Amino acid sequence: MALNYIWVGFIIIGIVVGILKVVFLGQSGLLSEMLTALFDAAKNGFEISIGLTGILSLWLGIMKIGERAGVITLFSRAVAPLFSILFKGLPKNSPAYGNVMMNLSANMLGLDNAATPLGLKAMNDLQEINPNKDTASDAQIMFLVLNTAGITLIPTSVIAIRQTIALEQHIPNFNAADIFLPTLIATFIAFISGILIVSIYQRINIFKLPVLVFIGGFCCLIGLLQYYIMRLPADQINKTIGAIGSGVILSIILLFIIAGLIKKHNVYDHFIEGAKEGFTVATKIIPYLVAMLLAISIFRSSGCLEYVLVAIAKVVAFCGLNTDFVPALPVALMKPLSGSGARGLMVDIMRNPQYGVASFQGKLAAIIQGSTETTFYVLAVYFGSVQIKNTRHALVCGLIADFMGLLGAIVVGYLFFHK
Repeated sequence: MALNYIWVGFIIIGIVVGILKVVFLGQSGLLSEMLTALFDAAKNGFEISIGLTGILSLWLGIMKIGERAGVITLFSRAVAPLFSILFKGLPKNSPAYGNVMMNLSANMLGLDNAATPLGLKAMNDLQEINPNKDTASDAQIMFLVLNTAGITLIPTSVIAIRQTIALEQHIPNFNAADIFLPTLIATFIAFISGILIVSIYQRINIFKLPVLVFIGGFCCLIGLLQYYIMRLPADQINKTIGAIGSGVILSIILLFIIAGLIKKHNVYDHFIEGAKEGFTVATKIIPYLVAMLLAISIFRSSGCLEYVLVAIAKVVAFCGLNTDFVPALPVALMKPLSGSGARGLMVDIMRNPQYGVASFQGKLAAIIQGSTETTFYVLAVYFGSVQIKNTRHALVCGLIADFMGLLGAIVVGYLFFHK
């Protein structure tokens, strides 16, 4: 129901603001621009969905090999002590555990193309044991929030963009990976916040040994990874990070195929069987994605997003706080709505002569881009793929976790980079 109100609110507010601008400010071309943006949003929604078909076919095929070879079952058993606490109502050793773990792992490595199909597969597994097919289960809500607030070990794409822009701006000895640790900390804050807020809603006691061991172990992993990465020469950090992420994914593919061969399965047929599901899943999400993108398009093209930004800046200044972070806020406001839109705004800040990629604002924009998630997109695509209509408290929890990640990004940005 909350998603319904937000969707309607974006459209009504955007159109009303557009009409008022035409009537009182004389911006006669604005409504035409909004209409064009609306049609473009519908086209983009379709193209994004169809564009996912190949990627979905690839990863669903690979996952089918892992499933038939029994590797996913082994993954499920490994994470069952932790996930049986977090995912309320999910049977012990459910095969969904393995797919959930694979999705969260892909998100950690910053591999968006791998994370989406794995997430859709995990959501479908959770839907199979959902007693109310049109209503999100507790386990599905926990999964979606952990997905949107997922930890990012390696913000691969953001680092690559920063390196490219630094070369354009002729910045010598630029360390594009210096946002690595701040992004990791910010996403960890969002992840823990997501677990806490959903646990409060669902009355889950998370103060148990498996959860505490996971949090402690992950903190140790953060420290070791940071120690290793920061000891590398600046010009090798980006390549090393990319190699780690790519190597993990390729190793998983190799593991699945070898496991299938050891069990004397027809690995090729398993891949084809899984890949056929890719087109079906892609077509299911088209109406949900188009609906979300058109509402975002109207709200953004009417100028409402800029009004929100100006209001925030005035409130911050009125409170006597430092406003240096405000130029990076467009990325934060856009990211829950559109990942590509937020990426474009991040690039605009980095290429702005007033700031630049090496500035505090440029670095903060990169941290925000790497540590927040496209909450509305994920909600529309993941729930849309399994025909969920009643999302219950998923949106509220997701936005709270996202907001905590944003606050974390701003705080660590000031601690690491503000002079």
